[in-house]
Amino acid sequence: MDCTLMHKNIEVCELAIVESAVAITSIGKIYNLEHIPIGVKNIKGKIDIGELNDWLKGRSIPASRYGIWNLYTRLGRRSTEYLILKCYGLSLSDHYWIRPFGSGLVWADINFFQNDFSKDVGEILFGGEPADRNNINLVSPDNTSDGWLLKKWIISNGKRILVKGSSEPWKQEPFNEVIASAIMQRLGITHVTYSLMFDGTEPYSLCENFLSEDTELVPAWKVFHSRMMNDGDSDFSHLLRCCDYLEIPDVRASINKMLVLDYIIANEDRHYTNFGFIRSAETLKWYGAAPIFDSGTSLWHNALDTVEPRKCQPFAKTHEEQIKLVSDLSFFNIDALEGIEQEIIEIFSKSHIINEDRSKAIAKAVLKRANTVEKLARGKNLC
Repeated sequence: MDCTLMHKNIEVCELAIVESAVAITSIGKIYNLEHIPIGVKNIKGKIDIGELNDWLKGRSIPASRYGIWNLYTRLGRRSTEYLILKCYGLSLSDHYWIRPFGSGLVWADINFFQNDFSKDVGEILFGGEPADRNNINLVSPDNTSDGWLLKKWIISNGKRILVKGSSEPWKQEPFNEVIASAIMQRLGITHVTYSLMFDGTEPYSLCENFLSEDTELVPAWKVFHSRMMNDGDSDFSHLLRCCDYLEIPDVRASINKMLVLDYIIANEDRHYTNFGFIRSAETLKWYGAAPIFDSGTSLWHNALDTVEPRKCQPFAKTHEEQIKLVSDLSFFNIDALEGIEQEIIEIFSKSHIINEDRSKAIAKAVLKRANTVEKLARGKNLC
């Protein structure tokens, strides 16, 4: 398959791809080095083909995704990488895509931000059937969505909505997303707003896509790998240095707020693809950090009690160490969290699994951790 890597309407480079393996075998003419995906090296005008292959294959549905065996069984294949090419590599996270030679395709006619897309892949992942069992339409943003929880994209009233499921034993992640939204709303932290939906008793979280045909997300992982790490740099200082080099504005203030939230909710899954930065695909102008999203793996979601320690990412192994990286707590107002315990209990009351004792214990733990942040803000020694 001969094609052109496109960045919205901008030609980046020509590619030869083996479709059966979704492998780039050669890179032809390079049109625009500035628009190569962040994190893919180019040395003396040559693009690293191995890194570009990793980038392309990294767009596929991960093998850890809930519901993946439904997809394997229905499509008769034990891989999802080939689905990337079935939707031209299009995503609802960025503006890159693959244009086959001679196809005449243009961004405006096929991108998922402005055009309809198939629901078939999402329905199969959720255990359902496509509209036409004999003719599955694979042109879907679900082909290029990341993460391990069950999820699918839908269109509702013209808006692109992500529907995301939960995990055993408490099926707590959708409720956690709503609670995290409530905390950030109170503290004035820019965030993606989540709501609850139920299919019978099965809970799901809903959120509107915070990107558009004019903006795209670059995960922190890509920014982190945009520069070589200096000897002596920590992961934290290296990421900040990369952001400074790329001239991404207001990064430190945004990360301060993210780390405070993650401490309060004991988030254990803020890895480098669960936060990032927004830019224009056309001008490459950086707008700053993305609103905080994907906070469901928190609040002791799979633990029996709130005393059990939680792992921490991305800059330290414990929340106690990571919160020390926050350089400014002037934004934090403990008074804004008045009544948060009752709000948490009310949100959890919609669950048929999470009992009142667990709800109260989590609410109490959240307030306790918020009070710890307040002590830090006042410069008090926590030892």
